[in-house]
Amino acid sequence: MIKSRLRIFTKKFVISANLLAVVLFLLSCLTPLLHPQQWWWVSLLGLAFPFFLLVVICFLVGWLVMLKFRLTLISLCALVLGYKNIGVFIAFHAPSTFEITKDPQTIRVVSWNVARFIELKRNNNQGSITRKKMMALLAEQQADVLCLQEFYTSDNPAYYDNIATIRQELGYPYYYLSKDLDGDSTYYTSVIFSRYPLVDSGMVRFPRPSQPEVLLQADLQTADGIIRVFTTHLQSQRFDKQDYQRMEKIREREDSLFYHFIPIVGKVKKGLVIRSQQADMIASLLADSPHPVVLAADLNDVPNSYTYFTVRGSLQDAFLEKGSGIGRTYRGLSPTLRIDYIFADRRLRVKQFTRVKKDYSDHYMLVTDLVLGN
Repeated sequence: MIKSRLRIFTKKFVISANLLAVVLFLLSCLTPLLHPQQWWWVSLLGLAFPFFLLVVICFLVGWLVMLKFRLTLISLCALVLGYKNIGVFIAFHAPSTFEITKDPQTIRVVSWNVARFIELKRNNNQGSITRKKMMALLAEQQADVLCLQEFYTSDNPAYYDNIATIRQELGYPYYYLSKDLDGDSTYYTSVIFSRYPLVDSGMVRFPRPSQPEVLLQADLQTADGIIRVFTTHLQSQRFDKQDYQRMEKIREREDSLFYHFIPIVGKVKKGLVIRSQQADMIASLLADSPHPVVLAADLNDVPNSYTYFTVRGSLQDAFLEKGSGIGRTYRGLSPTLRIDYIFADRRLRVKQFTRVKKDYSDHYMLVTDLVLGN
């Protein structure tokens, strides 16, 4: 009798846990539809989407192993309802080799958060060695367009003039960036370099209280017509050393979890809200373009987010078109963080895509080949 009751209780408990996991999973799937300004707590759940997805799949597999086919419907229905979110989280293609020799009919675009090229001042330390490796890696790609976020350059001869290096040594005669003077002749921003002539350019500054980031636009004259290239870096979480220490204490279950958790949630909430406002601005500007659009960006947000869906709109995600797996682009915090993207107009065909997994920056380089008019 006791064993029978225990078995019934255990079954009910597991079913209840399965239902709870499904509810949380489906809530996390709502993040693209709910604006973070009003529904920030749902957006927070969206950050845990990979975990909820894994748990729901585990329940599904568990019921299948136990031959409880009717109970598999709980998880199966949730996965069907969340197909759009799953479809942007995973690229369902077999791994393929990226052909580095460039087809002259293609437009090769590189997007990379270069983390200020690691070293600012001219010297021979490890940071400067890494900077040289990063420049060599850019040269290897044979790209037509470079979109670099967290870019750094300086007019002070004691510091690196990365514009001059890329123009003269890497062979990109055309470029566009906005110079925000800080009193030291140093500039931290995004930049577009091109081997195609620039026929127009423009800049939109995001309103405070975000970081002093901009959305850059450059119209490039290719052999097959004009394309409009955008690049940007959206509001980051602004985690500092103390925040990472808090995360470590939460992971190790030290001290009060609540005490360490609240400040982190506050920063995440602020970042979600600011990025959603920036995303609304970007979507409007992309829609107004008279030319085929390419957006290369560090969105600082995951695919299962309001920011991603709003910015992407009807554009193609180059990773989803030709990539495989989860496609992590940020090396810190979590193995599921894909926060860097190349989006392409549907008047462009995505021929191939790759992530260059070199640990020079804290972000991986993205490279794609696009064909205009096919």
